[in-house]
Amino acid sequence: MYLHLGKGHMVSWKEIVFIGQIECLENSEETRNFLEKKEEEGQIIDVSQGETQSFIITPENIYLSLISAGTLEKRLNKLKFAAVKEG
Repeated sequence: MYLHLGKGHMVSWKEIVFIGQIECLENSEETRNFLEKKEEEGQIIDVSQGETQSFIITPENIYLSLISAGTLEKRLNKLKFAAVKEG
């Protein structure tokens, strides 16, 4: 099962390590340095079309989404519940 991140982009729910609001990243110099490094390495995928509200961390990439972290977390919980119910 996949979590829809917006504008047709999806990621497997099993790969998601963390979902957070973008404002959390903007207040820390250490975090900004981390993101700059990941961007240089090509590991940031922006699917927000300039309207970033949240970020999703997977082992391979960091996704920037236009969907709020709260909405993504609700969707993720539904996927997890469905997987447990099927399993």
